[in-house]
Amino acid sequence: MVVDTLGLMIMVIVHRADISERRGGSYLLLRLASRVADFGRLRVFFADQGYGGQRMRDWVRSTFRELGWRLQIVDRIHKKAFVALPKRWIVERTFGWFNLYRRLSKDYECSTKSAETMIQITMIHIMLKKLSK
Repeated sequence: MVVDTLGLMIMVIVHRADISERRGGSYLLLRLASRVADFGRLRVFFADQGYGGQRMRDWVRSTFRELGWRLQIVDRIHKKAFVALPKRWIVERTFGWFNLYRRLSKDYECSTKSAETMIQITMIHIMLKKLSK
């Protein structure tokens, strides 16, 4: 999932469980690039260590060179106490909002397309609630 700095969803992709995070992330970025006219101001993408590795960063840099996109990995801080990782809490907060919706609390959907649609409907509801305040 790609979210903005407010935690509002820009794009989501749901894929099979046998696809790695890095491969799924590349699918998501390719889908996002196909709609670059809608999201022309995006430049830096923050991701956790599951998307890390020099190979992934090099792929983003070379594939999206003309768009100027850059992948920045948020490294885990090794401390014994809880530490909120910078930028990573934004998408985690969005996942927390999703947990308030029963339909997303378990994997009820039979297809990845219907799962994506339910996430989009949920995000529409969340945004409408925030706008009405």
